Amino acid sequence: MKIKKILSQHRRDFYATYECEGCGHVTPKMSGYDDTHFHQNVIPKMRCDECGKSSADFGDDAARPLAPKYPDSATI
Repeated sequence: MKIKKILSQHRRDFYATYECEGCGHVTPKMSGYDDTHFHQNVIPKMRCDECGKSSADFGDDAARPLAPKYPDSATI
């Protein structure tokens, strides 16, 4: 899965639409946390509700994680 669009964000918590790289299925509103761990480890392992695959199933080129809005060391 990848983030298609961030809908809203308060501090590090956000809601976004996620899209599957394989089948193109869009999950309309799902929560997330804006830190490096979430972007690099959690999102690529999310499985699609439709096809059941994750970014890891499509190889390293499929998952291009976003960078957090704020550095992990910042207190917001």
